[in-house]
Order: sequence, then C-alpha cells, then structure tokens
Amino acid sequence: MACTLRLAADTAKLGQPEIALGLIPGYAGTQRLPRLVGKGRALQLILTGETISAQEAYRIGLVNEVVSAAGLIDRAETILKQIAANAPIAVKFSLEAANKGMDTSQAEGFALEASYFGICAATEDKKEGTSAFLEKRAPQFHGR
Repeated sequence: MACTLRLAADTAKLGQPEIALGLIPGYAGTQRLPRLVGKGRALQLILTGETISAQEAYRIGLVNEVVSAAGLIDRAETILKQIAANAPIAVKFSLEAANKGMDTSQAEGFALEASYFGICAATEDKKEGTSAFLEKRAPQFHGR
C-alpha cells in the first residue's frame, strides 16, 4: 500500500490477516488502506482478516492493474520506462504534490501544486517538453 503504483498477479491474494494473530495491521496499514479503498471496505478487511482476490483488489482500487503472473515484471518495466521517459523534475514534484496533498487540506494542496507547477515551468525540461510537443518528436529530458 505504500507503493506509488500497485500491480498484482492474477493469482495473488491480498488481505490484512493480523487481527487473527491478536495484532493490528502494521506499517501504516490502518492508515493507508482506508485512503485507498474507503473506510468501510478497509475496516471490513482489517476487522475480519479476510483475503481477497487480485480481481477484487482491482475492483475496489487497492491495485492499479491485474496481470498474468508471467507478465508481471514485463508490465512493471513498461510502466517504469513510461515514467522514466518524462521530465525527472516534473515526476518528482508530481509525486510530492500528490503525497503531501493527501496529508493537508485541499486548499493547502492547491497551493503546493501551484508552487511546484511554477518551479517546473522555469526548467529547461519544460522548454524541451514544449518544443518536442510542437515539433512532434520525443523529448530529451535532462533533469534541469
């Protein structure tokens, strides 16, 4: 749940079984799960200890995609390459804005986003991205 993106093999089973051990989910499981799937569904998983299929995890928003076990690494690498092809500064600030914004008010999130947008707008990568778009070519980002 702490991952930026979550892929699951079609044979995966997911759950929070700690309750059956007399524990509560650790590593922020009680905090991240409700944010991902909603409080009611999260509490059902946490309090019952039930496991769900990868397909159900996808349906409720716990995972982004379900793929065959054999294709899992290839799909993850494809997504990684798509992300890596983008401007590094914009990727960094997009992640920070989304993650920090979840822990603030919406107004504070808007302000943070605007600040990061301004920083990105002043980079060489923004100029390269815009030029590449207008010239209908792949951008060559350098993280500047």
